[in-house]
Amino acid sequence: MRFDVLTIFPELFAPHLTHGVTRRAFESRQVDVRLWPLRDFADDNYRRVDDRTYGGGPGMVMLAEPLERALAAVQADRGELPAVIHFTPTGARMDQARIAALAAGPGAVLLCGRYEGIDQRVLDRHVTMELSLGDFVLSGGELPALALLDAVARLQEGVLGDAQSHQQDSFSDGLLDCPHYSRPEVLPDGRAVPPVLLSGHHADIRRWRREQSLAITAARRPDLIEAARAAGRLSKADEAFLTKSRQNP
Repeated sequence: MRFDVLTIFPELFAPHLTHGVTRRAFESRQVDVRLWPLRDFADDNYRRVDDRTYGGGPGMVMLAEPLERALAAVQADRGELPAVIHFTPTGARMDQARIAALAAGPGAVLLCGRYEGIDQRVLDRHVTMELSLGDFVLSGGELPALALLDAVARLQEGVLGDAQSHQQDSFSDGLLDCPHYSRPEVLPDGRAVPPVLLSGHHADIRRWRREQSLAITAARRPDLIEAARAAGRLSKADEAFLTKSRQNP
């Protein structure tokens, strides 16, 4: 798959694409990332890509014409223009389901806005999806784009050391992840690993992890419990545990 990133700060991407476990996906071109510096598509000596907003007010707006030229260049290079994703606080929340769909697809164009935003005419004509990391405002779309690329990369075959790692992540089954422990079994102050994890009894361990996941999700994100229930992802044993937990908090 291929992701074309339109940005005025391409230098922000190189460190992320060459470090960590996900670099395997980028180095192998399983996730082919191509950077398009927007200032290369400006038409004046100052390589300007922004100007004052019509109607007055603070801040600058990214100009339509450099973005149109950049998108045309991507289309010419790819043969067609794929989905164009714009990162904005007004977009839909980026979640694991959207990431999984992107990870199984051909890729997209990632449009990284800055300043007060992008000329609406570009968005109206080209953008097929708007995404947000959450209910807060960032300085630009580069951080959400990096988050998307990382999340997509770790779902590619062979990227993680254990193929089942991402299947146990938070949100993969609609719930938050359970706690994890490693050596030593007991810390100097006496804090110990839960005995069930040392038992070697795989069924008990699976049950403990599931119950921990249910308990954490119910406490921190009850909306996810309701969504899992509506989707039929909770078993009778899950429901019994949740009922018991409510009765004995």
